[in-house]
Amino acid sequence: MDPVEALEEIAFLLERDRASSFKSKAFRRAADVVGEYSADELAARVADGRLKRTKGIGDTTYTVIAEAVGGDVPGYLAELRVRSGPAASAPSDGLRSQLKGDLHSHTEWSDGTTRIEVMARAAKQAGLEYLVVSDHSPSLRVANGLSSERLLEQLQVIEGLNGRPGGIRLLTGIEVDILIDGALDQTPDMFDRLDIVVASVHSKLRMESREMTARMLRAIEHPSMNVLGHCTGRLVEGSRGTRPQSTFDARAVFAACAEHDVAVEINSRPERQDPPDELIQLALDAGCLFSIDSDAHSPGHFSFLDLGAERAEANGVPAERVITTWPADRLLEWAAAH
Repeated sequence: MDPVEALEEIAFLLERDRASSFKSKAFRRAADVVGEYSADELAARVADGRLKRTKGIGDTTYTVIAEAVGGDVPGYLAELRVRSGPAASAPSDGLRSQLKGDLHSHTEWSDGTTRIEVMARAAKQAGLEYLVVSDHSPSLRVANGLSSERLLEQLQVIEGLNGRPGGIRLLTGIEVDILIDGALDQTPDMFDRLDIVVASVHSKLRMESREMTARMLRAIEHPSMNVLGHCTGRLVEGSRGTRPQSTFDARAVFAACAEHDVAVEINSRPERQDPPDELIQLALDAGCLFSIDSDAHSPGHFSFLDLGAERAEANGVPAERVITTWPADRLLEWAAAH
């Protein structure tokens, strides 16, 4: 099989299974290396051993490439397919089939693992029509949050990528921190340049309930905010362990979201599953809109949308209340109304 396709499929399966990002990045790096060679040149480099000495090619990735060049499905890929299933999911139905976009994704510009164009290609393969690039804001230094200057550079890159034929539509955005006092962690000028603003709490998650409520309410009142991201901050499984949900007056927060036309995110990551079911019900009763998002940090994470859609359906969330089922132009018109 094609060596680049083999390497990228392995990376995708590792990402979907939430394996170490170091593993998946090694396969994507090798795919970038061998993608520069013609089929004949690559075969020659495998035959004479030069590929083994090439920077970015390790023992495992070399074996995968050599087996693919030899006409076989690499053994490592075959094992992954057996263990975790094929990369291409069966055609979906229900709410998942109605999702047209994803408003929450990360790239190598902050704490994601791959380039914007790689994420865009994967989102299109997942059946989406548009993708919001929403890397982190400056105060989240541990995630390499973007300063205003770096965000401006990213906007230029996105503009260039949108000019390419056949690609998914990329929208500009940010996952901005809700700071301790409820302010949003970016300048007003930058907010004016963005299509979508997802705002999330990432720090001081164990604040006293009254203080956390006031913090979230102030953020929701901000005219640039479109989506309340992973509202409880909980972790229910995964390599980072578990973390209890933040406490706040959910009725007051969701009433404010409904009043200010801020969508409540249904975060699809398996380790988050945020909000919990009971809070989805409260938000539904409050009249809120919802955004089903992957919070993808690598291409394989777009498969998490299946879980998010399943949870929304199980809680009776109608498709018309899910803004990620809307066409991009309708979404942008809604966001601009803020």
